[in-house]
Formats: sequence, structure tokens, C-alpha cells
Amino acid sequence: MIEPIFQEMDKKMNKAVEALRGELASIRTGRASPALLDSIKVNCYGSSVPLQQVAGISTPELRLLLIQPWDKTLIPEIEKAILRNSELGLTPTNDGKVIRLPIPSLTEERRKDLVKVVKKLTEDAKVAIRNVRREANEAIKKLEHEKKISEDESKKAHEQTQKVTDKHIGEIEEILKKKEKEIMEV
Repeated sequence: MIEPIFQEMDKKMNKAVEALRGELASIRTGRASPALLDSIKVNCYGSSVPLQQVAGISTPELRLLLIQPWDKTLIPEIEKAILRNSELGLTPTNDGKVIRLPIPSLTEERRKDLVKVVKKLTEDAKVAIRNVRREANEAIKKLEHEKKISEDESKKAHEQTQKVTDKHIGEIEEILKKKEKEIMEV
């Protein structure tokens, strides 16, 4: 009776951690990563399409992204899409076949701002996990109130809920430390 509650709780908490990982992957750290371009949509053939669906993206050097469109006529559209995405602050160059996207070094001030953004995102993920814990605890209390589980089972279930919550919050803390280190690395 309690097991489905734990399974659902664990699934939701894992989703919160994965969502955080996805959001942090798109934060620029001064290092070239194809994930920086995940949010970019290109207008092609009358619709808005993710960049990854119209071009290959590689990192030949530490601070350079290489975008190779499968259709060379899309180069101007890809450049426009990158320039429109102002939060990246990147300027593409092309040679008619590929687009080069140099990743400039981050200033100390920009690094500190990015760390603040990362901390806010991790705090939001922690809040999401705590909300999942609250839902699970309410479901356990409801079972106890309906006399489907005993008071002792309820107490053990609440302790188990806290352990699972602590595990996921610890995971988020580790992700934060890694990303903070990555951002502050010169």
C-alpha cells in the first residue's frame, strides 16, 4: 500500500534532478558544449525546428563550436537564430559550408552572476523535491487516517520519505558543486 507512494515519489524526484541537469547544461561556462545550443530554434521550410535537427554540432576545440548544416541554404537562418538568442552573447561566423561559434572567456563578474543563476536553479529543484516529499507525506497520513496502515508503519514511512528526500537533495548539492567549480574555473 505504501510502496506505490514511494515509487511515485522517487520517480518525481528523479525528474526534478534531471530537469535541473538539463537547465544547467545550457548555462555557458566558457567551455564549448553543444548543449549551449539546445534552446535554439531555426526557421526552416516554414516552421521552427531545433538546431540539432538541421545541423551537426561538434566541438573541435575547447572554446569553439562547429555547426555543420545538412542544407547549406540554412546557414543565414541558423546565424539569425543564434544572434536572436541574446543570452548566449555569441557571434557566429561562416565560410559558406560551416558556422564557427567561438566561445569567449567569461569575466569574473559574469562568472559570479552565473553562479547566482545556478544557485537559484538548484534551490528551485530543492523546492520541487520538498513539494514531492510533502505530497508523499500527505498520502501516508491519509492512509493512516483511513486505518489502512498502523501508526508505526506511518512513522517508518515518513522516515523513509525523509531518507529519499535527503538522497535527492544531496545529489542536487553535488551537481551544484560541480557546476560552480566548472564556472569559476579560468
